[in-house]
Amino acid sequence: MKDFSKELSFKTSRSSGAGGQNVNKVETAVTVLWSVAESEFFNEYQKELIQNKLKNRINAEGYLFLTVSESRTQLMNKNKAIEKIIEIVNKALIVPKKRIATKPSKGQKQKRLDTKKKISEKKDNRKFKL
Repeated sequence: MKDFSKELSFKTSRSSGAGGQNVNKVETAVTVLWSVAESEFFNEYQKELIQNKLKNRINAEGYLFLTVSESRTQLMNKNKAIEKIIEIVNKALIVPKKRIATKPSKGQKQKRLDTKKKISEKKDNRKFKL
């Protein structure tokens, strides 16, 4: 798991939801911003992967952003935002391995045909015969 948290910048805003009297005066929601293109932590190939897989989360200026307002405190929201953005980026870096198409074996083919034959015979026996 790659930790690039030193490249992150944060903005705070008023959070909706639980918080009592504080909800209207304390900025507890945290938005984390990270410039993918300017990152020195990843190479060009990795940046390309991140930009392709997370293009719906990256804005026009090239910033990947995420807003967290789950907790009542700014510090907890900040920590959660860091965890989430690192998790999202690390998932984007995973390249799935190519699937190799395989053919069914002779035994599998024979088993399938035998099953078809049995079912056919069963249905054939249900018919009314004179």
